[in-house]
Amino acid sequence: MSALDSGTAERRRQFAEEARSERPDLALLCLLLGAEAGPVGPAEVRPVTPGEAVPDPYGIDAAQIELDRLAGLLPYGSRSPAAWASALAELLGGRCGFGGSSVDYQRLDSSLLQQVLRRRRGLPILLSVVWIEVARRAGAPVYGVALPGHFVVGFGDIGFGEREHPVLADPFAGGAPLTGQDAELLVTGATGAALEPSMMTPARPLEIVLRILNNVRAWAAARPERTDVALWAVELSLLLPSHPARLRFEHAQLLVQRGEFLRGAAEMEEYAEILDGIEPTTAENIRRKAHAARALLN
Repeated sequence: MSALDSGTAERRRQFAEEARSERPDLALLCLLLGAEAGPVGPAEVRPVTPGEAVPDPYGIDAAQIELDRLAGLLPYGSRSPAAWASALAELLGGRCGFGGSSVDYQRLDSSLLQQVLRRRRGLPILLSVVWIEVARRAGAPVYGVALPGHFVVGFGDIGFGEREHPVLADPFAGGAPLTGQDAELLVTGATGAALEPSMMTPARPLEIVLRILNNVRAWAAARPERTDVALWAVELSLLLPSHPARLRFEHAQLLVQRGEFLRGAAEMEEYAEILDGIEPTTAENIRRKAHAARALLN
């Protein structure tokens, strides 16, 4: 990992610890992820007097309070999964105006929970996180559904297995209800393939966080000047208990791009050792890249 200041190092430690806990807190992980982008403005946390230290510079506590507040606005009382979905759509999609459009895909803050709560705009997966966390606080049986290309939410007391009649809603569309045929069309439009039962399996918190980080990495990859964002997204991904091994090579490449030639070359060589017994040709190619990175110091 790159050299970190004490505040960032502590947040990374908390992120890694939470990711390895028995029941990872999705909201906290997303907020720690959002803090990597930097402090939010003081006015976005709460009014402060000149010279006063901002008590919550990354908006983590303020965001948790906002999620609690939104949950408190839901009508009290038991309801069916369909009624929960309707109540959330009325509150979040209707009264509060949470939703998204194609423009939101071009903004980094569409992947940052603090900013999504502030702007009430975001990517489907972040809007779904808002729905999940608000509904969970109110006692709703809610879960995320990681359809290929479009994340949605589901309601019902169903475990991590096959489901017969899921109640689905699309937070990106303000909470519009989704039929099975609607979900089929979303999947076919994104992949050209049919909807598989496994695609309806509830997404676990760490799967959601990794998908968010993948979105951040994709955003940064389209903007070569933002290797800073790409770097922290990769480094957080590497802190998750399960992640693609190739991220280690991506991390090494980013270090070289940012001028840390020796560290990047060393990480490439470590990754090549892992590949030796699996893909020796690829391992040798990576060693050549490491040699080239070291040569940049001359």
